[in-house]
Amino acid sequence: MSTYAAIAGTCEAVVRLLRCNYDPTKFNGAMLDFQVYVANDFTTPMEEGVSVFLYRIYQNGTHRTPTGRLLPDGTRQATMLPLDLHFLLTAWAKKASLQNEIAGWMMRVMEDNAILPASMLNAYQPNVFRPDEAVDLTFTELSVEDMFRVWETMIGHVYQLSVPYQARMLEIESLVSIPPEGRPVQGRTSDIRLIST
Repeated sequence: MSTYAAIAGTCEAVVRLLRCNYDPTKFNGAMLDFQVYVANDFTTPMEEGVSVFLYRIYQNGTHRTPTGRLLPDGTRQATMLPLDLHFLLTAWAKKASLQNEIAGWMMRVMEDNAILPASMLNAYQPNVFRPDEAVDLTFTELSVEDMFRVWETMIGHVYQLSVPYQARMLEIESLVSIPPEGRPVQGRTSDIRLIST
């Protein structure tokens, strides 16, 4: 039950996760960079590091219409919007050996931290996610043809080693509230009568 900033918060949380787990001594002192990319960034990419590129957003198919949250004043928020984010993690380096090493490391970090807690998700902007919320990170399917289509049509650049991931079940709350249907029950009255035969 997050706000509309949840998409940006999730992408930034993935960058923060990688940055927090980075130790230069494991890469012979290489200074890796970690950034969220848009398509234009691929024309002048970083020297060494990992980019997060959000390329697709789908409505979550398993939880189509989650009800809105009941507010303290008795109104209910409109139906939440359940989303799945699809993004590419791209390993950047001039040498193939370092690029492959970065790819293996980033995949291991993602596997070790498959659930992003609210504390990390809210680092980008406070109070986007409720304290009990989390986002699941998993590998996702992307065919070789689809992968190259992303690089050719959306990015227009030479292919770089990339791994597709999915952030599942972001539930974005509505800003619209629905008034209660009726007034709360104030009291009960009984009407017991004898039925004659």
